[in-house]
Amino acid sequence: MTGQPIPVIIDCDTGVDDALALLFAVRHPGLDLRAITCVAGNTDVDGVVRNTLTVLEQAGAPGIPVARGAERPLIEAPRSARHVHGHDGMGDLGLPAPTRRPVDVDAVTLLRREILASPRPVTLIPTAPLTNIALLLRTHPEVTRNIERIVFMGGAVTTGNATPVAEFNVWHDPEAAAVLLTAGVPITMYGLDVFKRVVVPGSDVARLRTSAEPGVRLGGELLAHRDPAVSGDPTPSGGLGDAGAVCAVADPEGLTTERLPVEVSLAPGPTRGQTVVDRRPRPGESEIHAGTREQPLVDVALDVDEGRYVKLWLSAVEG
Repeated sequence: MTGQPIPVIIDCDTGVDDALALLFAVRHPGLDLRAITCVAGNTDVDGVVRNTLTVLEQAGAPGIPVARGAERPLIEAPRSARHVHGHDGMGDLGLPAPTRRPVDVDAVTLLRREILASPRPVTLIPTAPLTNIALLLRTHPEVTRNIERIVFMGGAVTTGNATPVAEFNVWHDPEAAAVLLTAGVPITMYGLDVFKRVVVPGSDVARLRTSAEPGVRLGGELLAHRDPAVSGDPTPSGGLGDAGAVCAVADPEGLTTERLPVEVSLAPGPTRGQTVVDRRPRPGESEIHAGTREQPLVDVALDVDEGRYVKLWLSAVEG
C-alpha cells in the first residue's frame, strides 16, 4: 500500500454484514474511519447503535465517534430485516452489552462536522437505508465540497430482494435514495448484482471461528450466521455482503463499473424502490416522443473479482 489512508465515514444499520464491513474498515491500514452514523433498517436505530458499539469494542477499535440517526424513513413506516439478521439484528450471538457510548450529537450533525473537518475529501460509504444521507444533503448541501465520492450498498440492475425488482436499502426509503442521486458528487452503486457474489469459503469461516482474538472470532461467527429456516451446515460459507462495498473503496480495481443513468421508482405498487438502470445504447421511443430527461449518472457495479475481495477482507481482519 502506498499513499495516505483514505478518509471514510460509514453510515450503517448494523446487522450481520454491516458488522463485517465495520470489522474490515477499522482494521484495513488504507482506510481512516473518521465516524460512523446509525439509521433504522435491519433493526431499530437503538439496536443499530448498540450493535455498532459492540463491533467496535470486540474489534478493539480506537475511539471512533458513533451517532444515532433517523429512526424511520422519510415517508414509510420502518420495516426491519430481523428475519434475516436475528432478533437483535446481529445474529443473536449473545455478545455482552458494550461499555462504549454514542456521541451526544445526532447523525446529521456528526456527518457535517466530520466531513467539513477532514483535511482531505471524504469517501462516504452508506451500507443502509439512505435516510441520514438524504437529511444531510438537504440540510447541509455545503458538505458536498469535501466529499470525494459516495459508494453506497443498494439497488440492483436485475433482481431485487425486498421485492422482485427492489433491493432492501432502497426499498426501505426510496425517497431518500432519490435524493442521494442528486448529490452532485461521484456515486458508485454497489448493488445486489455483485453483493451476493463475494462469499468466504467454509474452511476460512471455520478457522476464524476458532480464533482466540475477539474481533477475528466475531467475524467468523457473523459469517456463519444462517437464517434459522436453513438447516445447519457444519462448515458454512458466508457472504461478505455490505463489506464488499468497503472493499471496493480500499481496492477499486476489484470492481467493474459502467457509468449509467439511474433513477429510483417512487410510484406506489410493485416497482416502488426499484433502481431503474438504463443500459440501452441509445434513447428509445419514450425519450424521442417526450424529450430526453436528464438522469443522474452513476458508476454502477456490474462485475466483481470475488476471490480478490475475500482475500482482501481476510488479510485485513486477521492481520
